[in-house]
Amino acid sequence: MSSKLVEGKAKPRGAYPHVKRVGDFIYVSGTSSRRSDNTFDGVEVDEMGTTNLDIRKQTAAVLENIDSILKEENASLENVVDVTTFLVNMNDFKGYNETYAKYFKPENGPTRTTVAVHQLPHPHLLIEIKVVAYKKI
Repeated sequence: MSSKLVEGKAKPRGAYPHVKRVGDFIYVSGTSSRRSDNTFDGVEVDEMGTTNLDIRKQTAAVLENIDSILKEENASLENVVDVTTFLVNMNDFKGYNETYAKYFKPENGPTRTTVAVHQLPHPHLLIEIKVVAYKKI
């Protein structure tokens, strides 16, 4: 069993690793669009302070972050067997689903559960995803 923090990724906001391998299974902690400098993909704030949050951009960034974390274990999104997604607003489901479909196909993609949550650890976050992957050592 091994756990690790991935260099270049946003530091976890608690006592947990980015990724944990148990035999041939790889568990990726809940991942957002937060960058290592604590800014976010899919967030724009104009000169008047108006915030625009983009579920499509955040979803793509989350999945790209997960893919790069999996690469630390010589795996990729192709190895994902289960996805759990947390959405702050189910009105974002369509945009999330459309972006998700660019990364996974129903005929060979992972199982998936999507739930609505009251909030995530930062007000700019619309989505967080955790995955389980399977890759022989």
